[in-house]
Amino acid sequence: MSIKKAIKESRAYLCLECGKCTGSCPVSRFNHGYSPRLLVNKAIRSGQLELLKDKNIWACLTCKLCDERCPADIDYVNMTLAIRLEAQKIGEEAICSHGGAAQSLMRIMTTPDLQQKRMAWIDNDLKTTQSGETLYFVGCLPYFDVLFSDIEVNTLKAAKASVKILNHLGITPVVLPQERCCGHDLLWGGDLENFKKLAEHNINEIKRSGAKKVIFSCPEGYRTFKIDYPKYFECNFEVQHITELLAEALGNEQLKLKEMDKVVTFQDPCRLGRHLGIYEEPRKVISAVPELKLAEMVRNRKSAICCGVSAWMNCSTYSKSIQLARLKEAKQTAADMLVLSCPKCEIHFNCAMKDEKVGKDVKIETIQLVTLIADALIGG
Repeated sequence: MSIKKAIKESRAYLCLECGKCTGSCPVSRFNHGYSPRLLVNKAIRSGQLELLKDKNIWACLTCKLCDERCPADIDYVNMTLAIRLEAQKIGEEAICSHGGAAQSLMRIMTTPDLQQKRMAWIDNDLKTTQSGETLYFVGCLPYFDVLFSDIEVNTLKAAKASVKILNHLGITPVVLPQERCCGHDLLWGGDLENFKKLAEHNINEIKRSGAKKVIFSCPEGYRTFKIDYPKYFECNFEVQHITELLAEALGNEQLKLKEMDKVVTFQDPCRLGRHLGIYEEPRKVISAVPELKLAEMVRNRKSAICCGVSAWMNCSTYSKSIQLARLKEAKQTAADMLVLSCPKCEIHFNCAMKDEKVGKDVKIETIQLVTLIADALIGG
């Protein structure tokens, strides 16, 4: 997509220059050199080459908070994505965190004849299959579990919990031994070519399995399959986030949950919330646990602040400031636990709490929503 077309489709010409986007932006709050409003202005008024070489095009978290509050209904996030895709064509690249390890791993996964060993996490008490109507897309959880073991997060707990929940509902899900990364991070980093390779591979693997429905515990994977894959490929299967499935199960009285005498607060992931509009399902599921109390943070649902890093880019002091501010909000609720629903949130918040100087002040136990529910199931 050309920059001119991206500007038109995003409605950027309607910018009122009111500054609400910059005033709302969690990055701009700490990084005063970044402003969504100024970048919109630059996209409209400057030359294309100058825009594509501006390092600020990679600073956006694409959390959609600015889109939510823009009175002119400008689609800033999709304009940013279009600009990044054009920038990558001329050799500009994102500022990658962790030395670009995650991006390198994703590009390795585009190798056509790659054979992975990614099924060792499936315990004997978990029932899975390699063909059937319902598929659980595990995504990068096995790799995150290794990459971030130094901060003592166990991302595979969510995968195990998800399968346990599905088994409880009478579902033996397909788990693919050769699925790949969904490509979310490569796409938002401007690498459309490798994103397409991953997407095509995953779609073909799902077709071969015979699955008609694909369940996700990762909001980024869900968003990618629901919104981005259909732009480039035909997807003949239904997609659903596991909180939607759980909400349905509650309505059908299929979930039996034991008491849990705790207070929790919930972090809305930007992909699940503002990108896909799923706010009430997670809360409905949390509220279904007997004696479990939900204490909302001041900024929740559409106003929630994200975890400060997007697509493994720009993990900086600004990111850390965003994370610490959000963790302070969680602490202010006096909750026993912070319930998460995204592996990136789990990694980034736990990393922030490891900070030797300020981490202890915002220390709070974290748990994935699927793990919380799996632990509360009656009868396993």
